Amino acid sequence: MKQHLVALYRNLVAGTRLALFLRVRPYDYRAAPLDYTLLIVFNFCIWIAAAAIRTGMAGDFDSVAVPIYLGGIPLVLATAAVVAWIYGYPGRLLLIAVALTASDAVFELIALVLPPLAALAGFPRAGIVLILAWLWAASVRAVVVCGGTMRPQLLKGALVLTAMFGIGYFAFPRTDVWIEPDGEAESSPLAEERLFHLQGQLIERTLAAIKPGKDGHRELYFVGFAPDASQEVFLHEMRFVRKEFDERFRTAGHSIALVSSQDALEEFPIASATNLSRALARVGERMNAEEDTLFLFLSAHGYRDHRLSAVQPPLELAPLTPTALARMLQDAGIKWRVIVVSACYSGGFIEPLRDDNTIVITASSAERTSFGCEAGRDFTYFGEAYFRDALAQTRSFTRAFELAKNIVNEREAKEKLEPSLPQMWVGRAIGERLKNAADQPDKE
Repeated sequence: MKQHLVALYRNLVAGTRLALFLRVRPYDYRAAPLDYTLLIVFNFCIWIAAAAIRTGMAGDFDSVAVPIYLGGIPLVLATAAVVAWIYGYPGRLLLIAVALTASDAVFELIALVLPPLAALAGFPRAGIVLILAWLWAASVRAVVVCGGTMRPQLLKGALVLTAMFGIGYFAFPRTDVWIEPDGEAESSPLAEERLFHLQGQLIERTLAAIKPGKDGHRELYFVGFAPDASQEVFLHEMRFVRKEFDERFRTAGHSIALVSSQDALEEFPIASATNLSRALARVGERMNAEEDTLFLFLSAHGYRDHRLSAVQPPLELAPLTPTALARMLQDAGIKWRVIVVSACYSGGFIEPLRDDNTIVITASSAERTSFGCEAGRDFTYFGEAYFRDALAQTRSFTRAFELAKNIVNEREAKEKLEPSLPQMWVGRAIGERLKNAADQPDKE
């Protein structure tokens, strides 16, 4: 038995080298029937362990998934048989099957890391696509190692492998062997019927409470949008900012905050794109277009493609994009606007929103992350610098940006973080208003 365990080790090493595109030769594999069987058993155990890790080791074993997994074995053997026949080496059937199987454990481990990283970067499907492409390339390399680069045999073999992947991906049911037990998954407060129906009443009451502007007075309206319930820092930040504007900038009766949160479903309407569109439309109706200014504050996680995260279980919400926001503002007829976006990669909001009548302030450039979204915090780094610290020293939104930018730069340098590079665009027309301090509320 010892020699077969050694053979298993050699097959796993060869499979790892194959997957990493390191040098590997046919005789690096061990292709006896028992060696192939041990390899399958080992891969089966890794498959179960990886599925358990994905559920946080808190799920139950689902035996229904086992036959689906085992169904892949004859598919691989049939593929190996066809490839061996194409090359004219029928005696290498088992060698090809071992080579196609020896890298499975490597890809199970990669699948634990790559998809979550891709999702965090804003491309949730990219991780899966990359793994499939990588696995296909490794499989083609297994054929080259076992059969050589002869043409047209290699091209035909690649087509057979493509067919195998297509059958495995589209014909086999999608299932997981380790699942959360029934009734133990954490339920969302929004699943409660009372809270679900209360949300409809809450948004209607909030919209109805927005008062019209007074003719002849330049007034400020506030709209806050925090669409990510996964971390409470966005809720805490929005509570502070709205209170600050209602009290210090006199937006009480002219303000609305939309927040996705598990703890504030009776306090704020959910921050969905639909609710934001309705809020901006109502503000556009109530404010005097030529006199009043909108201050729009958005706070969430940001993705590389410049979407804002949208999380409110169990709902599936559409993420907000810069172009969608620009369209909402245009449709609402809101002329004068100050927009602050506190999110990673938020500099991507500037180009779609910039015009003569708009100030756009962002926590980072279009290519950089911002900081401070950790659990237990009351502010993001930029939100704290801008709203808590800078606006305490000035009533000018543009001057506050310059102060906040310096505060953030100093903090990131002290903590040895890659600079987030906060950005600001000031439109020509609204810049003229700022010269006359028109960004400040009227004094009592």
